[in-house]
Amino acid sequence: MAEIFDVVIIGSGPGGYYAAIRCAQKGATVAIIEKAETGGTCLNRGCIPSKALLASAEVLLQAKNAGGMGVDVTGISPNWVKMQQRKDAIVAGSRKGLTGLLQANKIKMFAGTAIISSPKAVVVKSQTGQIEINATKGIIIATGSIPVEIPAFPFDGQTVISSTEALSLQAIPASMVIVGGGIIGCELACVYAAVGTKVTIVEALERIISTEDKWVSQLLEREFKKLGIAVLTGQKVTSVDASTGIAKVAIDGGQSIEAEKVLVSVGRRAVCDKQTIDNLKLQTNGPAIKVNDRMQTSVPGVYAIGDVVGTTYLAHGAFAEAEVAAENVSGGDSKIGDYLLIPRAVYTFPEIASVGKSEDRCAKEGIEIAVGRGFFRANGRSIAHNETTGEIRVVREKASDKILGVTMVGANVTEFVSAARLIIGSTEKFNAVSFPHPTVSEVLKEAWEDAFGLSIHQPPRQI
Repeated sequence: MAEIFDVVIIGSGPGGYYAAIRCAQKGATVAIIEKAETGGTCLNRGCIPSKALLASAEVLLQAKNAGGMGVDVTGISPNWVKMQQRKDAIVAGSRKGLTGLLQANKIKMFAGTAIISSPKAVVVKSQTGQIEINATKGIIIATGSIPVEIPAFPFDGQTVISSTEALSLQAIPASMVIVGGGIIGCELACVYAAVGTKVTIVEALERIISTEDKWVSQLLEREFKKLGIAVLTGQKVTSVDASTGIAKVAIDGGQSIEAEKVLVSVGRRAVCDKQTIDNLKLQTNGPAIKVNDRMQTSVPGVYAIGDVVGTTYLAHGAFAEAEVAAENVSGGDSKIGDYLLIPRAVYTFPEIASVGKSEDRCAKEGIEIAVGRGFFRANGRSIAHNETTGEIRVVREKASDKILGVTMVGANVTEFVSAARLIIGSTEKFNAVSFPHPTVSEVLKEAWEDAFGLSIHQPPRQI
């Protein structure tokens, strides 16, 4: 006999668990089906473990540079075993906490693979058999994504690895080639360079982090050089020979690099059970499930959110979509907002954060803009902390004086990009907003002022 719930959610990653809790708060009975660990990729194989390792790597670099702060530290070295243990403990603790939170909201968890047989029915297959679960109000698909594999040199889990294996290596490799200079590749490059690995990034496009403005890529590449990270752009890896245990990486143009590990990091792709897609005849965009602005699929009563719809590939993007889906499956009428207003964050050394329209996008759209700049090297708090690398740029539309976008590169900028979000679309006068002094966030105000040619702490210039 089938179990019956108001809402059935497939996947317990950021989108899935957020939607589940929100539906429960609205009074719905909710079931989550998860085939692996509670928390999905983000908690177990992505955001959280990578940030734990990045945090350890950052402390290591700070210790190495402590002399410049008047602190003598000796015997500095990475303890990879302890770094991994710390990371694993953080993941396990977070998973336990999330499980308890779902239980507190009276959400029932089912372990197994979910196949949607009809718009109201889900079959859960596990090692102990299978059961059917019915949904009276609707189903939300939140099945996430997986790393993209290159057919010419597929993952072997030992020498040619994905980000999953890269987060849990047993020892620090002497050398690593990272195929792909996107967000994940650049973040993991920072981790391994900090602990002593000789890292080479090979990017087929003309620059790394190509989703941001050119100046961001140039600044990051300059800082990577200081970390000892070699960056080869505009070049493709044509083959990887891992037969001897040491990979021989061939690059178009005849160059060859030997490395202990080859991390393939060329993006992620949406993943959903093919039988589910076939059963429901779901419309797709490639591997991603097609949805409208209410997060509805082509089948009434079935919603999809997060990486499986191929929009932001961000946990907080999934949160935003989950909010919409939870509202609509509960009888509301909510629509997703402008995706450009969902902040973008990269946790490299230094960090990158942006929100709204970039300079490049404005140029493509023919929008006449003024760009204000603020520099960390002129900020008192940044100088005091020896974190002077980077800048903030604020994009103003000349015709309306509205702020269209903000891009930041610098220490901890991911922590105050949400403040930048609040000025997007605003015509509020910057002199009416007080920023505490001395704080790093003052650089945002400097750039905001400079977008109008009125920066206090920069020489006059025409905007």
